[in-house]
Amino acid sequence: MNYFSEKGSKMKKKKWWKYVLPIIIAAKIVVVVMILESARADNTQANIESKTEFKAVGIPDSITFAGEKMPLGEFDVREALDRELLSNAYFHSQTIRFIKLAPRYFSIVEPILKEKGIPDDFKYLAVAESSLNPRAVSPAKAVGFWQFMKGTAQDYGLEVTLEIDERYHVEKATYAACDYLLNSYKKYGNWTLVAASYNRGITGIQQQITRQKTDDYYSLLLNPETQRYVYRIAALKLILQNPEKYNFVVTEDEKYPIIPTKNVEISGKVGNFADFAIEHGISYKTLKDFNPWLRENYLTNAKSKKYIVKIPEVK
Repeated sequence: MNYFSEKGSKMKKKKWWKYVLPIIIAAKIVVVVMILESARADNTQANIESKTEFKAVGIPDSITFAGEKMPLGEFDVREALDRELLSNAYFHSQTIRFIKLAPRYFSIVEPILKEKGIPDDFKYLAVAESSLNPRAVSPAKAVGFWQFMKGTAQDYGLEVTLEIDERYHVEKATYAACDYLLNSYKKYGNWTLVAASYNRGITGIQQQITRQKTDDYYSLLLNPETQRYVYRIAALKLILQNPEKYNFVVTEDEKYPIIPTKNVEISGKVGNFADFAIEHGISYKTLKDFNPWLRENYLTNAKSKKYIVKIPEVK
């Protein structure tokens, strides 16, 4: 082959690649775009399938509190209950904790309510008050499982000193709360008003009854907290009685266990509760966890009162 024919052949090859190469590049771009679009479509479909939906909470056809029917036929009553159901049904972490704690503390509270003739529904009032936390302290300095102010606690027989504060004692505070509730019931003869008075005070509720000329809680205009109070208790009752209905799934083994304890009597002074705890095979922390009403690390007990300390029997 001579020089000119060889050169012509090379020029033809260059012209051929000149047309073919762009086509190849374009085809590769199309393939890449198709792959990306396919992946995007898959992601979009996955997002659609995993989309979280927030739905309105179902309101029951009827509900009672302490045997007294809530008038859900009235629009404002229905909407007030709906508000509290929404607040608690979508406050997931807190409500799950309530479900887990309920067996431990209801096992203490329920027998005392029954003994004192208080409707069982008042255990949900304790949930509303303290979130089932025996150490709860409000901004107003209400203390303990039943959120007693110092003066009211002392009026109902609880000891409140620097060393002992029985507002933190679940059993004793529950008995005191029952006495308060019974006292209120003597005045109103209505458990719904009794619950409201626990939040606002007997005097505060009576002032509004006198002012507004009605003793129907659902017709009274009250301060916002008390206005919502009974509805919140009712909402907690509905959710804790039937958590699955409100999409809470907590198995029995996930609930916090009831820890067995033994009683140890103290009738004298205790120089150091850390030493006391060690003598009984537990830590100081554990002693205080089960007896938060012991406020110091010692007890002078000048009057030689008898106190019962709970010691957990953990194997």
